[in-house]
Amino acid sequence: MTTAPVTPPWALLAELTHGCPLHCAYCSNPVELIRRSAELSTGAWTDVMRQAADLGVVQTHLSGGEPLLRRDLPEIVAAADGSGIHTQLVTSGVGLTERRLTELTEHGLRSLQLSVQHAEPAASDRIAGHRSFAAKRRAAELVREAGLPLGLNVVLHRDNLDSVDALLNLAQDWGAERIELANTQFYGWALTNRDHLLPDREQIEAARAVVDARRTGPTDPDVVWVVPDYVDATAKPCMGGWGAVSLTVAPDGAVLPCPAAAVLPTLNPPNVKTSSLEWAWYHSPAFYRYRGTDWMPDPCRSCDLRDTDFGGCRCQAYALTGDASRTDPVCALAPDHGVVRALVDAPRTTPVRPPTPRSFTARTGEAGPPP
Repeated sequence: MTTAPVTPPWALLAELTHGCPLHCAYCSNPVELIRRSAELSTGAWTDVMRQAADLGVVQTHLSGGEPLLRRDLPEIVAAADGSGIHTQLVTSGVGLTERRLTELTEHGLRSLQLSVQHAEPAASDRIAGHRSFAAKRRAAELVREAGLPLGLNVVLHRDNLDSVDALLNLAQDWGAERIELANTQFYGWALTNRDHLLPDREQIEAARAVVDARRTGPTDPDVVWVVPDYVDATAKPCMGGWGAVSLTVAPDGAVLPCPAAAVLPTLNPPNVKTSSLEWAWYHSPAFYRYRGTDWMPDPCRSCDLRDTDFGGCRCQAYALTGDASRTDPVCALAPDHGVVRALVDAPRTTPVRPPTPRSFTARTGEAGPPP
């Protein structure tokens, strides 16, 4: 175990459901989705928010799946807001009506992040696997009319990287204060579809040049570029470090250092049904497994960046090597970096913007109302 002092978390990702009307091939939800019947109850989520506030959490992202599928979403929002936690809804916009948004704001919703797949309606609907662009546009309009801060989130991949300029224009037109251009992180469904989604170096560099140029525009929204670590060969300090600044509660109550950690086979995460958030954060073996730097093998142990990138992403190390304790292979110094180089430099055999989604595995999942 690390000997470094453990500080309280400040952020909570509350995955309220894995149900979703969209079928995005890049979804980071686990391939084995949690069923609606196994989701935490309203009372359980209310208690999670109380415990999170007591632990030190000041912000929560209410996410999924599609959190609007939860009929009790206003009650969950109110529980967080009543505990002094800033609430942000992360949504596809599907199902967001004026009445629903009014109800959520009256219960304490403070901001909204809207997912966008593409700036062109037909391409957006194709990538999402569902006619949803019109609903997104309407959702953005409703949020703007309600006076809530609006952010857009775009997962970038081979099918939309060439449209970054149009996406930035869309964010401006829709009145977004912030747009996050997040190059695909290959977990869950995205890992299954990696061969289709992974861009080439030329696409990445062209998109990066557009972002760099647009960041100087005085009327553009704030632009966040989540680096394509496969291509950049630089390990990221995933989630600010394992068990360092944030925690995730999955739909079934599992408490995780990050949402992707559910795939690690020996993690044995605690669950809010049987353990407190305080115990999970400060005492559970799952949160100490890769916390700090003491667990690191070389070359991380002797690297000057060990207190900056913490060895990179544990879930990515597992996905690429089968061993979560190895140095993240995206790092140019990693013994397994050749695995990533081979993937990035391999010739692309699928076309950009295929006419149908049949070339990849579309995300599935229950999309009906909760039990």
